[in-house]
Amino acid sequence: MSEEMPRRIVLVRHAKAEWSDVDDHERPLAERGRKDAPVLGRWLAGAGLAPDLALVSTAARTRETWKLVAAELATRPRTVFEDRLYDASLGELLAVLNEVSDEVQDVVVVGHNPGVHALADALAGEAEGDLLARMNRSGFPTAAAAVLTFQGSWKSVEHGAGRLTAFWAPRA
Repeated sequence: MSEEMPRRIVLVRHAKAEWSDVDDHERPLAERGRKDAPVLGRWLAGAGLAPDLALVSTAARTRETWKLVAAELATRPRTVFEDRLYDASLGELLAVLNEVSDEVQDVVVVGHNPGVHALADALAGEAEGDLLARMNRSGFPTAAAAVLTFQGSWKSVEHGAGRLTAFWAPRA
């Protein structure tokens, strides 16, 4: 694949999780999360987003979110459950993206706030219309997605490298 081809990053925050006595990593989705995740999947499919690769945090709520989202897609991308995405900082998220093979055109990252929101904000050097303001006002709620495009190699993903082309949230 040519480095000149536009690439897309779809950043997804896991759907609403239960607050329970279990370890944070093992928290399951709440009923609302189990309803919102398939709606997000239908939005991704309707927007023509068909990632080649899914990078998913190993937390129970992100794995469950991805299972429900992926069930709505026409084709399921190769999925990698990545320990480093759990409670990841902006720098750690960038490092994971920089390791993606240049054979991959589009990637979806399913993770957690505040990292997912920080990454979307940092990458968005440009945005269509008021998308950046809308995303930042919303605080990047659960089951939300931001779509960014950029040119070049995955190794070149850095602050300001992308253009925010879509932002969706179930209650936006």
